[in-house]
Amino acid sequence: MARRDGPEATDGCSSVNVDFTHYQAPAPRGRRGAVTPAKMARKVRGVPDARAAVRDNRGMGMTELFLGELEREAAATRRTLERVPEGRGEYKPHERSMPLGRLATLVATMPGWVAMVVHQDELDLSPPGGPEYRPPELRTTRELVEALDAGVAKAREALAGTTDRHLMTPWRLKVAGKVVSEQPRHVVLRDSVFNHLAHHRGQLTVYLRLNEAPVPAIYGASADEGWV
Repeated sequence: MARRDGPEATDGCSSVNVDFTHYQAPAPRGRRGAVTPAKMARKVRGVPDARAAVRDNRGMGMTELFLGELEREAAATRRTLERVPEGRGEYKPHERSMPLGRLATLVATMPGWVAMVVHQDELDLSPPGGPEYRPPELRTTRELVEALDAGVAKAREALAGTTDRHLMTPWRLKVAGKVVSEQPRHVVLRDSVFNHLAHHRGQLTVYLRLNEAPVPAIYGASADEGWV
């Protein structure tokens, strides 16, 4: 465990960095010296609920894992959207940057993509002979939060009603009828929804700082907010 000080420790980043990349569980040694969840939990020092983590790793499916992550990410995203200043939708930190209003709308609506990935087999961003995808226009903080809550509710229902087997089936992204990406649904949920959301939400916190808005604690304390 190492403490990081300086700029890297501010604005939504934890000041505590735990590295388990080199940890390896001991190999089983027969019945008398077998590695049990209790023994493994004692090996993983500093991890909250380590014994539960070992137990759940054997029996928890992808849908349950995604449901838990959805709830955690939704709470952090809500705190971020609540701080978006109104009347600054056209603000851009650079001429090639995304406007604040568009970025906030993207962050608010991304959790709703979960239901699309579960229920649809593909999305064409520019279907031949049809209209291009256009995001909704959300202009107020209330509209942003309401859109987030609606998307999270649909995502929760979709994940609760699906199976791990279904999440292993392919999902396609198209542009003008051409497949640009085809991956298992669980990979799309991880990369294109949850990781993608964390990326743009982090981007949004920079916009908050540049507009003198408080930056919320997300994965750890920020310069404006302590641990939650």
